[in-house]
Amino acid sequence: MFWVEIVLVILILGSTVFYLACAWFTAQFFLAPQPSGRLAQEPVSILAPICGLDEGAIENWTSLCTQTYSTYEVLFGVIDPDDPAIPVLNQLQAQFPDRVQIFIGLPPRGINHKDSTLSYLLEKAKYETLIFVDSDIRVQPDYIQTVTAPLDRVDVVTCAYIAHNPQFFPAAIASLGRCCDFIPSALIARAIDQGLQFAIGVTIAVRRSTLMNFGGLQLNRIGSDHNLGKRAAKAGYKVELSQLVLESDTGSESLSDLFQRELRWSRTIRFNKGNIYYTMIFCYGTVFCFPLLLVSNFSTWAIALSSVTYVIRYTQAFITIFSMKSPALLRWFWALPIRDALSLIIWAIGGVGRTAYWRGRKLRIEGDGIIQQI
Repeated sequence: MFWVEIVLVILILGSTVFYLACAWFTAQFFLAPQPSGRLAQEPVSILAPICGLDEGAIENWTSLCTQTYSTYEVLFGVIDPDDPAIPVLNQLQAQFPDRVQIFIGLPPRGINHKDSTLSYLLEKAKYETLIFVDSDIRVQPDYIQTVTAPLDRVDVVTCAYIAHNPQFFPAAIASLGRCCDFIPSALIARAIDQGLQFAIGVTIAVRRSTLMNFGGLQLNRIGSDHNLGKRAAKAGYKVELSQLVLESDTGSESLSDLFQRELRWSRTIRFNKGNIYYTMIFCYGTVFCFPLLLVSNFSTWAIALSSVTYVIRYTQAFITIFSMKSPALLRWFWALPIRDALSLIIWAIGGVGRTAYWRGRKLRIEGDGIIQQI
């Protein structure tokens, strides 16, 4: 048991370093003064691929159409002519006829249906400055100005997202993962790589010419948003994370849906990052405390180490939650150990296998992220 104890202690100590780094880089990023934005407002095209009717869809899409911005258009694209979202989109177009365009029945050009739909919208967009958005986010009235303002000094702007006040347990688990782990990890990677090396699909702001220069959209890749930022950075363009944290509440989805989505994300990271993925074993120290207590027969030193680990983890979570102005998440603090255990399970399963489920389709991942439909 001695060597088991040694391994567990190493994993726990590594995790405490990770937790401390998460707290430091998150506070440093979100509490730093935000650079002033552009005074000029260039016309903007918002491109939104739609598949199905998510909870709160009409409120989400209306928020895109009620921006305090001078000139912009919102383009929605749908593959299935019988998609249940179409009546809602028609209602939205009737309400904002000069702003909203809808394109229905867009046959897939590749296995990645999201980027396939975006490719059609890109051909229809009138303006040079583009914002790609996911359909399940809700934005504030100054959203366009906020995410495009950095384009005078960087080339690609992306945003993170959480549910600031989730009402259901699976949504809270999802939000804790994004707030306490994903966003802090992204900021650590940003510091190590001296710049962001990926993008997040909920929002990507970029000029059309820049997008074309580093290869445009890719229609047969898992995690194409992640890969878009990776290609931009490799081509010498600067990718930056906005301080704006978007609202995205998964509502009353099931734990099974959450598991399948995060497993897909996990494999996306693995195929895009390679062996770096396996260093994430040092992110789950709170979970390793339980086997350490068991194999050490609840020795005093193991209890002390576990207690310190939990104090550091909860302090880090507290700092990240308040850095992102999400105090309502504190009422779900009791679920943090469950979140950590689920994250470890998803990481372990995501470390093997090549399949992913996406909007009801089963996909196989090849090479560095190319997908085929099974």
